[in-house]
Amino acid sequence: MGWLWAIIVGFVLGLIAKAVIPGKQHSPLWLTTIGGILGAIAGNAIAAALGVAETRGIDWSRHAFQLVAAIIIVALFDALYMATIGKRKQQQRV
Repeated sequence: MGWLWAIIVGFVLGLIAKAVIPGKQHSPLWLTTIGGILGAIAGNAIAAALGVAETRGIDWSRHAFQLVAAIIIVALFDALYMATIGKRKQQQRV
């Protein structure tokens, strides 16, 4: 059941990250979800390293780290995706 929650959280974080990033993102939904999953993992690691991974009540700081990490990762994935797709489109034109 843990993998299902990872996909759901990654999907939600990826969509929020995509909404926060300025401009249009061209990466597909599956890549956004993977970026969100990796952002959640990275955010948890950062929160654990800083000692704020487990607090009483809702872990707002952990969620903030997850969201910031997801924004960075989704933006990087979109840039890499567009660089790859852009090269393919240029090769098709030649």
